[in-house]
Amino acid sequence: MKTQRLGKKGWTPERIGSLKGKTYVITGANSGAGLEASRILLSKGAKVVMMNRNPNKSEAAIAVLKQSLGQDVDVSFIQIDLGVMASVRRAAEELLETTDSIDALICNGAIAQVPRQDMTVDGFESQLGVNHFGHFLLTGLLFDRIEASKGRIVMVGSNAYKMGQKRIKFEDLNFDHKYTAWDSYAQSKLAQVMFGYELQRRIEATGKQVEVHVCHPGASRTNLLMDTASTFNKIMWSIMSRIIAQSAERGAWPEVMCATEQGLPTMKLYGPTKRANTVGPVGENKLDDVALDKEMASQLWDLSLEKTSLEWGL
Repeated sequence: MKTQRLGKKGWTPERIGSLKGKTYVITGANSGAGLEASRILLSKGAKVVMMNRNPNKSEAAIAVLKQSLGQDVDVSFIQIDLGVMASVRRAAEELLETTDSIDALICNGAIAQVPRQDMTVDGFESQLGVNHFGHFLLTGLLFDRIEASKGRIVMVGSNAYKMGQKRIKFEDLNFDHKYTAWDSYAQSKLAQVMFGYELQRRIEATGKQVEVHVCHPGASRTNLLMDTASTFNKIMWSIMSRIIAQSAERGAWPEVMCATEQGLPTMKLYGPTKRANTVGPVGENKLDDVALDKEMASQLWDLSLEKTSLEWGL
């Protein structure tokens, strides 16, 4: 689906009809693009379940949403730490107990540009642990419920996937030899998008009724770097974002499109289409070949099953 087919404006939330009766699950939804995606979906009548790490921020975000959209909007949250596999399992169990259907799981939560190597309790480099392994496990645990709804899985990636070393560093996954904030972040986002495309291939091979879509927000004014980056990078981004970035709401449009737009082709990358895909109308982006490397993706899939102790018969 090229941007031109959507007109000069590309995709906008005006294309969404009523979402009454539909349920959307979003990770990392208490600020930034995740919060704005929640706002858009709720405004169309959907139910939204946020999966966030911080309960206090989640309660504050829900209060803000209810204040602007009305006290009767159906929004709730479940506590999850994507960097702790036990937490992911507990959160998935709670969600399955309380949510009958999932029309889309939006894997939006992320950390970025961690200045020094930081390891999760499960022994993963933190960005790979949160951005990929956490979402891999969550998606696997929720997959049957999503399939029962003939739902969707949305991977919110980043154009960093085609930067850094442009490969999964299987021989040194945690960058023990030479850690850099950029290379480790780029690897984590490559893992995420490769997982999305490999999952779609496996779904099609088994004839299951689930769509997987991969997107990125472009350059958007969110708190992503403010949480984990070095002081220098925080200062640089706070200055540059005022000049080059779009709003968090615009950054949310690609993931909302991927969760709601009918007839959206899979095995594509969606995001802003102007200024090197950083801002502008939302549509299809050119996809770097590395994202579709089947051999690397299959190896990553097997490794992810092993690292997360997940049994997933796809």
